[in-house]
Amino acid sequence: MNCIWNRANNETIFEWKLRLCKAKINKECDLDWQEIVDLLGLEVSADHLRKTAYGLIEYDNYIHNLNGVSNRILSISDLHIPFNLPLTTFKDYNGKVDTLVLNGDIQDCQGISRFSKKYRVSFVEEMITTRQFIIDLINMIKPKDVIIIKGNHEDRMINYLSDKINKDLLSIMPDSPLELIVNKGFYNKDRINKTETYYSPLIEVFDNYNINISYNGEWYRKVGKTIFVHPKSYSSGMLKTTEKAIEYFLRIDRDFTGIVMAHTHKLGSYIQGNIRMYEQGCCCDLSKLNYADGLLTIPNKNGFIYICQNDNGEIISEKTKLIEI
Repeated sequence: MNCIWNRANNETIFEWKLRLCKAKINKECDLDWQEIVDLLGLEVSADHLRKTAYGLIEYDNYIHNLNGVSNRILSISDLHIPFNLPLTTFKDYNGKVDTLVLNGDIQDCQGISRFSKKYRVSFVEEMITTRQFIIDLINMIKPKDVIIIKGNHEDRMINYLSDKINKDLLSIMPDSPLELIVNKGFYNKDRINKTETYYSPLIEVFDNYNINISYNGEWYRKVGKTIFVHPKSYSSGMLKTTEKAIEYFLRIDRDFTGIVMAHTHKLGSYIQGNIRMYEQGCCCDLSKLNYADGLLTIPNKNGFIYICQNDNGEIISEKTKLIEI
């Protein structure tokens, strides 16, 4: 029997039962109804469970306002850890998210930047803090899928290494701290005391939690028909960066109807043609980000986005919220 149908560490008995019933009805599960009854340890017939399963799913959809909703997405970006807003900022989304998107600039990497290091935290300490924040966020939100996108700040690692080491050594280096945090794990070595601490990758941390965590090193990902993007390009005008991204993606993938832009630290939305455009703001303490002091740039806006998609991956506008913090 496939172990994915066993009860996950973060599931209640009811959540486990509901997950199995949904999977069976959606033809995602190769177990028959009697095997599910046996696995759950129920004292009912297989036919009874089959008939009640539809009612369980209907009730679950009702209490979570899911009528017509296939995927609930919470997208958070520009945390710039350790300058992030507190975890409790997102507490209201516990149990209401199917897909959690971390849309880049999760870790600030200030210690290896060219900007002022006024609030400097060591790079390794930032990595450890970032890893723990993501773990705590996943445990609080309880999504089914987690998609992590690389931002321009995470690119600081490979840029820094490129300036410091030769290309032979560079070929064996990770592309960003996220590669280590999510996929490979890392050691923090204390060379003075000759000790080291290992931090296992997130894909191992949540291996038994029925949560799929994905990081592929790219600066954008498509979920349904919505593209989540964190580019290096930047335009100061409202939604101008998003418009530029639409022009780019229309040349490589015309099958999208929504785009969610991180990176700009702006908050706004617009519809152009049949494409819904969002700039999702940032989730960091703006008083500590002094990169643009005195440059007369447009003030940053704190925020994030909660998207509901239908079975076709289209955004349901009336159930989608751009949240200003």
